[in-house]
Amino acid sequence: MAPIVSVSNLSKTYASGFTALKGVSLDIEQGEILALLGPNGAGKTTMISIICGIVNASGGEVTVGGHDVVRDFRQTRAMIGLVPQELTTDAFETVWNTVSFSRGLHGKKPDPAHIEKVLKDLSLWDKKDNMLRELSGGMKRRVLIAKALSHEPRVLFLDEPTAGVDVTLRKSMWDVVRELRASGVTIILTTHYIEEAEEIADRIAVINGGEILLVEEKAALMTKLGRKQLRVDLAQPLDRVPEILSSYDLTLEGDGQCLIFDYDTSAGRTGITALLAALAEAGIRLKDISTRQSSLEDIFVEIVEAGR
Repeated sequence: MAPIVSVSNLSKTYASGFTALKGVSLDIEQGEILALLGPNGAGKTTMISIICGIVNASGGEVTVGGHDVVRDFRQTRAMIGLVPQELTTDAFETVWNTVSFSRGLHGKKPDPAHIEKVLKDLSLWDKKDNMLRELSGGMKRRVLIAKALSHEPRVLFLDEPTAGVDVTLRKSMWDVVRELRASGVTIILTTHYIEEAEEIADRIAVINGGEILLVEEKAALMTKLGRKQLRVDLAQPLDRVPEILSSYDLTLEGDGQCLIFDYDTSAGRTGITALLAALAEAGIRLKDISTRQSSLEDIFVEIVEAGR
C-alpha cells in the first residue's frame, strides 16, 4: 500500500538565510501514529507547515493521498487536520459555533451529529455554549483538536497538542488519539513529552538540524538501542571501584553507596552472574539489587547527541 503522506528530498531556506530543512525524506503509512521528535528549532513545525500548505518549500516534493500539496492544494488540505502549537481562537465565539464553522471552511456540509460526537469525545459537550474566553488553557487546546477533527480528516497533525494540559486531560487525549487511529486516521504527533510518544506511537522519527536522523518502529528501537541498568546498593560504601571489578565498567554513585552496571538484554550473556560472583569474591556485601530499562527519552537524547 502506498504511504498516505510521502515527503521526498524536502528543503526549506528562509529569506534570512536560515536553512530549516535539508533534503528530508519520510513516508508515513496509512493508519499509524508517528511521533516526530526533535529539540527546539529542529525543523518539526516547518515540515508540518509545508505538508499542510502553510509554508512553501524551497525544494522537494510532498504528496498526501497521492496528491501533490502544491498542485492539488484543495484536495490535500481537505484530507488534513492540523492542531497548531499556538492557541489561536476567537475569544468571543462559542465552542459549538467555532467547531461548526471550521467544518464549513473545508467545504463540508453541516453535520450536527458529527460535531456532537467530536465534542463529547473530547469532553467538551458541557462547554458547547461557552465562549472560548471563558475556557481554561487546556480546554482551549481541546477546542483546537475539535476544530481539526470537524471535517473528518484522514491525516491529523498534532503539533504539541498537550502543552499546558494537566496529566489527567493529557491521558484522556491519548485515548482519543488511539480511537482515531483505530478508525483509520493517520496521526503525526510532535511532543516535548517523550513519555507521550513512548505511550502511543507506533513509529518514531527523530529530526535535528533540519535532517532526519532515524525512523524506526518504536518496539524495535527500544529493543535495539535500549539498555538495562543494574543498580547494586551496598551494605558499606566504597571510596572507589576495586581493581578486581575494573573489567565490568562500573560506575560508583550515591557517595559510594551504589554500583551501576549497564548491560544489553539482547546479548547472549549479560555479565550479571559473573559480576555478582566477582562482588562476592571481593568481599563486597549487598543491601539490594534493582534494574531499570532505558526509556525512550534516554534513547532520544543519545541519538540527538550522536547526530550533532
